[in-house]
Amino acid sequence: MSRTPFGRLAPSPTGAQHVGNARTYLVAWLSARSQGGSVRLRIEDIDSPRIKPGAAEQALEDLRWLGLDWTGEPVMQTTRLAEYESALEALKARELVYPCTCTRSDIASAASAPHAGEELTYPGTCSHRCVADALTLAGEGKSFAWRFRVKESPAFTDLFAGDQRVDLNQVGGDFVVWKSAGTPAYQLAVVVDDAEMGVTEVIRGDDLIPSTPRQLLLYSALGLTAPRFAHIPLVVGEDGRRLAKRHGDSRLSALRDADVKPEALVGLLAWSCGWLDRPEATSARELLPHFRLSAIPKEQFVLSPELLRGIGYG
Repeated sequence: MSRTPFGRLAPSPTGAQHVGNARTYLVAWLSARSQGGSVRLRIEDIDSPRIKPGAAEQALEDLRWLGLDWTGEPVMQTTRLAEYESALEALKARELVYPCTCTRSDIASAASAPHAGEELTYPGTCSHRCVADALTLAGEGKSFAWRFRVKESPAFTDLFAGDQRVDLNQVGGDFVVWKSAGTPAYQLAVVVDDAEMGVTEVIRGDDLIPSTPRQLLLYSALGLTAPRFAHIPLVVGEDGRRLAKRHGDSRLSALRDADVKPEALVGLLAWSCGWLDRPEATSARELLPHFRLSAIPKEQFVLSPELLRGIGYG
């Protein structure tokens, strides 16, 4: 029996939401709604050093401005630390994690640590340790994180990108599930959250494809049911790099302040996804009959100043 479709929107308040975020949120919302399902909302606010004051509230305003709604109250990750700790204890009980004292500079300087893009691959320096070693390290006053032991790299079929296989031994290696600062890492938190929230479908940028096999390992280790995944191309500037200040101000709050109509942006994004023949004002709800995940182009969407001027911005 198939599960009731549940998608999710998961903004992080580490900065302002921009046009690239809006495109992914629109796809995720339409995918769930077009199947007669619902959408949950989570604010991923556990990365405390990088959280910007007021960014969470602004993200909610951005989503409402786009015409996207959700079921229930927003879930704040900072209220769920006990759930993440319980998951970590379950991993410890099976010796699936180990304490690691390595810093990023230690990993970068390791002769055997290859680079995979911007990500360092962990060379396994501390993998000889067991869970009980944490007591000794704590007694010595040493700071440590918890890493998950990668013994396999599960393949998966992406709803958009097709069959995927990432060799985790070459891309990242054993990964952190609990930071030395005493907070859960992204990989563990999102698995626990999505499972408890009943999320059946995760749609996000294709830069997160390497995260999926890691999360599948955690779903299996914790006895949880994994959602289906779809990774869509990012929105980039004319130089082919992901949106940043160098491309101009693409924040949704800036568009609002400039009195850009949300329907104008939604129409531009719908055109970029192949659902409209040309950019024209429309609402998210009006796009439901037109939604097709397969219509989205495989290449990245280039957001130019001309396109933004076309919707009344700049």
